[in-house]
Amino acid sequence: MANSKRARRGKPLIQPRGRAYLRSNDLQSALERIRQAARLDKQLRFTSLWHHVYNVDRLRRAYKSLKRRAAPGVDGETWQHYGEDLEANLRDLSARLRRGAYRAKPVKRTYIPKPDGRQRPIGVPALEDKIVQRATVEVLNAIYETDFKGFSYGFRPGRGPHDALDALTVGIEWRKVNWVLDADIRGFFDAIDHEWLERFVEHRIGDPRVVRHVKKWLRAGVLEDGEWRQVEEGTPQGGSISPLLANVYLHYVFDLWIDQWRKSAGRGDVIVVRFADDFVIGFQHRETAEQCLAELRERFKKFKLELHPDKTRLIEFGRFAADRRKRRGDGKPETFDFLGFTHICGKSRKGGRFTIRRHTMRKRLHRKVREVREELYRRRHEPTAVIGQWLRTILVGHYRYYGVPHNSGRLSAFRYYIVRAWQRALRRRSQKDRTIWVRMDRLADRWLPVPRIQHPYPAQRLCV
Repeated sequence: MANSKRARRGKPLIQPRGRAYLRSNDLQSALERIRQAARLDKQLRFTSLWHHVYNVDRLRRAYKSLKRRAAPGVDGETWQHYGEDLEANLRDLSARLRRGAYRAKPVKRTYIPKPDGRQRPIGVPALEDKIVQRATVEVLNAIYETDFKGFSYGFRPGRGPHDALDALTVGIEWRKVNWVLDADIRGFFDAIDHEWLERFVEHRIGDPRVVRHVKKWLRAGVLEDGEWRQVEEGTPQGGSISPLLANVYLHYVFDLWIDQWRKSAGRGDVIVVRFADDFVIGFQHRETAEQCLAELRERFKKFKLELHPDKTRLIEFGRFAADRRKRRGDGKPETFDFLGFTHICGKSRKGGRFTIRRHTMRKRLHRKVREVREELYRRRHEPTAVIGQWLRTILVGHYRYYGVPHNSGRLSAFRYYIVRAWQRALRRRSQKDRTIWVRMDRLADRWLPVPRIQHPYPAQRLCV
């Protein structure tokens, strides 16, 4: 009836879409054509991609997807300042990309402390490098997402760490897994060989302009303490292109190899879950696990990678591990850590069925509490409402990631430690302060949410 009235008034039944919608639709249509071609022919080399990257609309999307408050790179350009004359800046950037006048800038390197006392290098690319890298990744993902294996979860659109955690849990619980190889690649992002990486990229990408710009980012070097230094290996950490290049490298070095190995050489069930440079392989037989580990070391050595000797372990784990170890007098099954959780062999309360319990890693929990305690000490003189709101965001973020089934105890412990840290900070305001637990209970009830399980059971999520 409403449409009939609109038609009698001479108005269109459907309002025309805005220009922004049409531009977005055109960009997605172009990517879909690339995706279909990549899916139909796994050996196809794409020779004309660069015009999709320097498209002004795609560059604008890339700019708007960046973090607003990110630290500036070597050029000192911020997101806000660049956006003051955004259209002119993007047209100029597009023109430079089109005629080959664009130059990649060095990555500003900073360091953050690691839990083991060492320093982790973090790169801060220039703003325009971030924009172009983000646009390039959007185009290349249309190709590589059709190639990447299903057991690869790190830094991929539509996939996250909880997808990897659920896949691992379901794989161990439902398949015949008795041994688990928990592996970590030593200094992976700094050990990637440029020559091998370029060969892997050229296997699928035949557009010389795309390959040339990938080489520019790899060879732009780093600026550290005001001095420029050439980098012969590794990817520019901090840039949008780095996770994709890392996945491409491991796709050819590890994913394709292990997928073929478990079909030919592997005996019994073999499951694989990889998230970036951390991966877990489950085996039915110990002999198969030891053979895979030996051949994997040789495989990585060929491509200048190395398994971390302290973080790579083969342990007995699975539904029969507890009974077998008890008969031998070896005690409880060992545990392993993956993506912030300690995985433990357990049994369900109803029926005693084998299940995997995932608890927050103790090191992660205590490190986070220590960071919050130090920040509370610095901010102890701020108003109580301000501190309470800040702590609320900390707890909500913690629950959102670690709120998995069977982890309620660690969630409650984290909240308790935060309440105690807040009480100590309040007492440090003055020598006469007497902040007792009655007041802390009221503050905690007012500002600090109680723990809640945020995620379903792994099998429920995967079935959906």
